[in-house]
Amino acid sequence: MKHYPLLFAMFLAISGCATTAPAPRPAEAITTTTASLQGDAARPDSAAGWVRSELYFGVGEESGASERTQTDAISEAQWREFLDKQVTPRFPDGLTVFDAYGQWLFRGAKEPNRLRTKVLVVLHENTPQRRADIEAIRLAWKQATKHQSVLWSQQAVEVSF
Repeated sequence: MKHYPLLFAMFLAISGCATTAPAPRPAEAITTTTASLQGDAARPDSAAGWVRSELYFGVGEESGASERTQTDAISEAQWREFLDKQVTPRFPDGLTVFDAYGQWLFRGAKEPNRLRTKVLVVLHENTPQRRADIEAIRLAWKQATKHQSVLWSQQAVEVSF
């Protein structure tokens, strides 16, 4: 009972510290609620049913790897040729490629295989034809390089041009 006045005083002190955010000004409210994707004359303002596909291509062992694996590395010229012959004809409207580093653990291996990697990013409509194009690129790479796989990651996106 004798602690009630102390608890009440603490409650009052703590409740006095609470604040509320100021209400947005009318102009801010309009800006945030009316913002929309803006397109250009040749492309839609926004498009539904699009996906972002990322393909991960191993292009060589990390620096310092053995001689055997260094000879298996894909040169920049070989990568560009593959891009020009297999990817660009299927996705001529645009794509993005960036250099990365990755690791891959083969089944039964004790340590991961560490690789220099190219990541190909393509935004495209999610249609059977586009999925077939992606699969054709993956198959062409595996045939050309004798690599086990090409990782394909896909997620729905909202696009605007």
